[in-house]
Amino acid sequence: MSVLIDQHSKVIVQGFTGSEGTFHAGQMLEYGTDVVGGVTPGKGGSVHLGLPVFDTVMTAVEATGADTSVIFVPPAFAADAIMEAAEAGISVIVAITEGIPVADMVKVRSFTDMKNVTLIGPNCPGVISPGKAKVGIMPGFIHQQGSIGVISRSGTLTYEAVDQLTKLGLGQSTCIGIGGDPVIGTSTLDAVKLLMDDPDTEGIVMIGEIGGSMETDAARWIKEHGTKPVVGFIAGQTAPAGRRMGHAGAIVGGKDDTAAAKMKVMKQCGIHVVDSPAAIGETMQNALKQKKAV
Repeated sequence: MSVLIDQHSKVIVQGFTGSEGTFHAGQMLEYGTDVVGGVTPGKGGSVHLGLPVFDTVMTAVEATGADTSVIFVPPAFAADAIMEAAEAGISVIVAITEGIPVADMVKVRSFTDMKNVTLIGPNCPGVISPGKAKVGIMPGFIHQQGSIGVISRSGTLTYEAVDQLTKLGLGQSTCIGIGGDPVIGTSTLDAVKLLMDDPDTEGIVMIGEIGGSMETDAARWIKEHGTKPVVGFIAGQTAPAGRRMGHAGAIVGGKDDTAAAKMKVMKQCGIHVVDSPAAIGETMQNALKQKKAV
């Protein structure tokens, strides 16, 4: 199995005819994702990449039965694009766009929560269920179908972890890039719960960053409810307090959201914490062996 997306997902691309939308829609199609069309206001009725273009998400959903959307809309208009998708009945929305104003995302979160839709991102690489579908910008060729779930706030570190796992013969069930902005749709804990409930996911890699409490919230839940081995890494171990490091959400605001503090809590909660991302794959391999030996 997989979570969020699979071979049955019908995907539309918002911002379809722009350069980013065009390139990554092509990559998704090449991977085998069922992309059924796209949305670019003012270009409805035309054809792009051999697929229909619609003026609105609602007309796209009515014509294609789409249930998933990926958003490549510029920051100033991305919040409206997310809410339009939610209003049209899309159940999984993946917002790739970086730089959406925080005030806009506060409104978006309230709206998507009310509509009971799953929002991934913004400022994320997307979601991939290897061998089934990819919705986003991740390089499909490094992934292999299998039973390890990956959750990450960092796109680059997602790729590093996946590459290690694949080279060790540990394929992935679903990889979720949740995004690095201060306000995002799906938290680390939300993603952990999805993968813990997936019967075909045997282990979870959880990659976090300084700033906020998402990783410690997830760790405490794992301690009480977790049934699968979890390998954890926190980026930003040398980051000074008060300075943003890369992502807008990666900023130490207090003693509890430093890398050291998060890693301490994670270890106390039974997570296999690594000091270097280079050890993620090997640590997961060993954790699975330990679980099977019990």
